[in-house]
Amino acid sequence: MAERGPLDLKTQPGFGKVALLCLFLLYAPILILMIFSVNSGSIITHWEGVSLHWYGAALADGDFHSAARNTMVIAVSATVIATLTATLAAIGMTRVKPWRGLGAAFMVINLPLMVPEIVTAIATLSFFALVAGKLGLNFGIGNLIIAHTVFCIPFAYMPIRARLEDMDLTLEQAAADLYAPPWQTFRRVTLPLMMPGVFSGMALAFIVSFDDFTITQLVAGPGQTTLPLYIWNQTRRPMTPEINAISTILLLISIVVVTASALIARRRKA
Repeated sequence: MAERGPLDLKTQPGFGKVALLCLFLLYAPILILMIFSVNSGSIITHWEGVSLHWYGAALADGDFHSAARNTMVIAVSATVIATLTATLAAIGMTRVKPWRGLGAAFMVINLPLMVPEIVTAIATLSFFALVAGKLGLNFGIGNLIIAHTVFCIPFAYMPIRARLEDMDLTLEQAAADLYAPPWQTFRRVTLPLMMPGVFSGMALAFIVSFDDFTITQLVAGPGQTTLPLYIWNQTRRPMTPEINAISTILLLISIVVVTASALIARRRKA
């Protein structure tokens, strides 16, 4: 009896049609949103012509500027701290001898990926409420930075760890044989080789923080509106194509960052 090879789903009957249907259901609403973002009329679902008026209105809105500024402060701060923490964690779990509790540490780092985000948001809100009530401490926008940092760490950690696991130890061992101290070996050998993974993890962490809504909605205080919260607040008013324009801007930023992360990951594999 001939041995069967691995199952190729692409050759199964109806696979292409199902795949196209899934892609249509996933991307058709996004495409419609982008098309109506250049609608010249004031009704969100009634097409009247092509115009960039609503992009100009969105970019001239002071509330939009404030939300964008808060988003960038939070996302950049959380990305830098999360990437540094994830890098140290990845090095400590791949470039040393196995130590007791390694599996537990790996599980704890990746826990935010497995726990529903709403649970994480409620737990974070309860924690900051307890700190404020017992210690009288309120870090303002720092609460959001801390919350985003913790949530972004596993997204930065996974690409960095994957890069370190793919790296051969030969070059680092050769540097040690040439009497290079550990810090010089890390700076001249390990760090340059792991940088594609670091940049990939940084891009993922940034876009996760940039687009986060659930945690931000519960933790944010007065004057701490981010772009996702700004869009949510706009839906409570009479909606115009301006909300389509703002959503399209966020979508394009997300596409650029995710594409950069994918290109960096491809370069890493190459």
